[in-house]
Amino acid sequence: MYYFDPIERQSKELAPGVLARTFWGDKMLMSVVEFLPGATVPDHSHAHEQVGIVLEGELTMTIGDQTKVLRPGDVYVIPGDVEHNAKAEGGPAKVLDIFSPVRDEYKY
Repeated sequence: MYYFDPIERQSKELAPGVLARTFWGDKMLMSVVEFLPGATVPDHSHAHEQVGIVLEGELTMTIGDQTKVLRPGDVYVIPGDVEHNAKAEGGPAKVLDIFSPVRDEYKY
């Protein structure tokens, strides 16, 4: 299958109030992640490289030892094995994340 409607895709809860809809090929995975107001993805790391862009709302993100408030259009790059977290500030937020290689635990 080549085309998908993200709204029709079942979501997976990554953390309380953080829902992801994922799509993948052989070498990369895309995740549309929605945060409820104040929802947090706690500190974690993974071997996968991750790049993302904020689509809606505002997030406070920490990558390694750098913390920044991100707004729509802001892009982030997270190397593999670097600890990071994110929190929705002031309302809901939505991001688009891309992972390489595919995160098998995000396939459903």
